[in-house]
Amino acid sequence: MYMQNFTTKIVSMMHSEGLYTSQGGPIILSQIENEYQNVQKAFGEEGSRYVEWAAKMAVGLETGVPWVMCKQTDAPDPVINTCNGMRCGETFLGPNSPNKPALWTENWTSFYQVYGGEPYIRSAEDIAFHVTLFIARKNGSYVNYYMYHGGTNFERTSSAYVVTSYYDQAPLDEYGLLRQPKWGHLKELHAAIKSCSTILLEGKQSNFSLGQLQEGYVFEEEREKGNCAAFLVNSDHVNMVTVQFRSRSYQLPPNSISILPDCQNVTFNTATVNEKSNKRIVSPVETFSSVNKWEQFQDVIPNFDQTSLISNSLLEHMNVTKDKSDYLWYTLTLRFEHNLSCSEPKLQVLSTAHMAHAFAGDTYLGGAHGSHDVKSFTLQVPVTLNEGTNNISILSVMVGLPDSGAFLERRFAGLTTVEIECSTQESYDLTNSTWGYQVGLLGEQLEIYEESNGSIQWCELQNTTNQTLVWYKTIFDSPKGDDAVALNLESMGKGQVWVNGRSIGRYWISFHTSNGQPSQTLYHVPRSFLEDNGNILVLFEEVGGNPLRISLNTISSTNIDGTLAK
Repeated sequence: MYMQNFTTKIVSMMHSEGLYTSQGGPIILSQIENEYQNVQKAFGEEGSRYVEWAAKMAVGLETGVPWVMCKQTDAPDPVINTCNGMRCGETFLGPNSPNKPALWTENWTSFYQVYGGEPYIRSAEDIAFHVTLFIARKNGSYVNYYMYHGGTNFERTSSAYVVTSYYDQAPLDEYGLLRQPKWGHLKELHAAIKSCSTILLEGKQSNFSLGQLQEGYVFEEEREKGNCAAFLVNSDHVNMVTVQFRSRSYQLPPNSISILPDCQNVTFNTATVNEKSNKRIVSPVETFSSVNKWEQFQDVIPNFDQTSLISNSLLEHMNVTKDKSDYLWYTLTLRFEHNLSCSEPKLQVLSTAHMAHAFAGDTYLGGAHGSHDVKSFTLQVPVTLNEGTNNISILSVMVGLPDSGAFLERRFAGLTTVEIECSTQESYDLTNSTWGYQVGLLGEQLEIYEESNGSIQWCELQNTTNQTLVWYKTIFDSPKGDDAVALNLESMGKGQVWVNGRSIGRYWISFHTSNGQPSQTLYHVPRSFLEDNGNILVLFEEVGGNPLRISLNTISSTNIDGTLAK
């Protein structure tokens, strides 16, 4: 069993390093499975049996710390069912056994962003409210943030349509900078919770009404009266209210919770933000506007005769590429002894991949793409077909693999139908014709992005207008100082980018949001990827990008009022 072998290997590695808290190490929990309940019904009784098996297998590995299953209400004893989400103080049904604690394993500080989508902004006040509510209402004893530190999906690691920047709205952003007031407000919250942590863990919980939309929660030791902590909750999203608690009056801002570590004095309110807000500063260091400093390499559009993989049907994209590349060429040779009966033929392609580019010979016909929420798309472009031989090549593109769902091994991506359309009544179906296939691009096969690759014949930069399938290369020096570094690729279209042979991810500037703006323009280049001088920048552009307007920038932050950020 592959899963058992994998899990056993991981646990063995942790044991050998003495990492579990039972060995004096830092690991306090082990997790088996994640949100399996989302797909469990699709597998019927087998799904329930699998949950039982996975739990028994995991516990049998004897990590010396508890095991959890996230968002799994039927987690078998002694495995702990936990909550993931943004509002676990409201949505969590609670532990499924009285001997299990209430744990929040993923408190989403934002949400992953997709190409074509806007960033999800979750306020510091909202996060603090729901953390406090979970502790007060659900007797929560553990809250883990997802993510507390944003990051970068380097190489081709992001899932379908997800941008390279990941959870940049976390308390620590993609570059490791404080995102204020979120970071500071949560720090104050954690201090307030810690100040009364003993009574929260050991005291008896009680709750009572303070008004129509107000309630109180008290944690108190039964043997030592007076040692208590209280939470005063105002769920009214509009109005400030005054409540009476133990003969004292307390003002509660709208949609807020006040923490009273001694049941008397308010040390923290979730809606009262004391930390100054800050903003990101993007400082241009260099613009790569000199034509003489760029070189280019034109990738090759294959035709049927150059392919070795042949099929009389349209093959599934992911099964053919084996995730070695985002790109799969579908090629076809058409031969006509007489002209088509229609005067204005169109090539029509239906695809369940993420993008497709169509070529007739070396002529680019056009492209189309889907989206994170629309799983298929149609590419329809005019095509000129000559008497004799016509080479049709279609580049199918994936932007990440599927991230979740049942029966992932059955997912189909790639071209599903191809036809030449003359009119609504007349078309030529090419779906089951003889197709040739090529995995990846010539530049990928040559590893054109590697620093030591001196065998590539680079050429002088040509006209940058609407060039397709072209590689660009230039050299730059690192910015001085310690600030984070990013490339602004706003002038590019879609492709991938490398620095010193290290992939910093995919870019897709041409996929705009509903507001007409790119989802992401800044692409993180870690200082650890850089040398002081002579850094090699290589980009692969699918269609239309202009490298002469790319800029190198440093990233820092400052308080909105102009004072220096901490």
